[in-house]
Amino acid sequence: MKKYSFFILFNFILICALHAQSAGAYLIPRLIYVGDPASFVLPLPASAQNEDFVITSYDKDLMPTDPNIDFHRVILERRTTGSRLIIEFTPFASGVLSLPGIEIGDEYFFGLTITVNSLIDIHSAPVLSAPTSALSMPGTAAMLYGSMTGIVLFILLTFWFIFKGRAVIKKLRIKWKRRRVFKSMKNTEKRLRRSLAKGAEKRQILDKLSNEFKAFLSILTENDCRAMTARDFIEFFSSLPKDLFATQEDTAYFLGSFFRKCDELRFSGSDIDDKAILRLLSELHLFTCALEKSDKDSRRAA
Repeated sequence: MKKYSFFILFNFILICALHAQSAGAYLIPRLIYVGDPASFVLPLPASAQNEDFVITSYDKDLMPTDPNIDFHRVILERRTTGSRLIIEFTPFASGVLSLPGIEIGDEYFFGLTITVNSLIDIHSAPVLSAPTSALSMPGTAAMLYGSMTGIVLFILLTFWFIFKGRAVIKKLRIKWKRRRVFKSMKNTEKRLRRSLAKGAEKRQILDKLSNEFKAFLSILTENDCRAMTARDFIEFFSSLPKDLFATQEDTAYFLGSFFRKCDELRFSGSDIDDKAILRLLSELHLFTCALEKSDKDSRRAA
């Protein structure tokens, strides 16, 4: 009987001591939830010594351990005006949690408890909250109407391409091709002038002139002109449609005369005068420029 009486008395004394040690303690913030970093502050009596000091513990090996609590730092402030114990931690379980014994600065604290709240109330069935109203973000209307306008334009462009776009693209390709051909012919004429000035073989210059000019005419007329003679050029270009070249007869006779003079210089066997080649290059330049202008005017009128 005496044994049980002693046991009950010991428990009562221990509970009173624990309650006295936790008295006045508070949490920062006052209400904490699972996963929130918080601080437990325990006010203590003023320091008996005549000086203030602070003891801070960061050492993980000396830090208290608990499966439901992650301790970050323990601070013991001893001041003549009033002391306190600060425990920084993060809980990972809800309910009333008991802190393990904490030893710092030759002092030992035990029997400390904290209350951790849960975001989910287990006493009531979970209920979905009402849907929130849509937020009007800046630029939303412009983005919405801009996207709708882009979609409509894309559909219209698709229909235009199906019915008319391919023909327009074909004309543009032909126009770009003819412009490139004219530019290439002008570059050839300039290159032959430079070769003549540098003293290149004159018959090779004439051969190059004849071949490049015939290739140029083959592309424009879409007919192989490389094997034609001077007479063939007159007959062929006189029979072309009038909308291909502005002055049909003048073009035919110019080409006939041009290739006749070029062939005479190439196959005469005598020395070739530089002035004769320069005259041919000048005639080629004037003809190419006039033909390009006529081509642009006819296409613009069409």
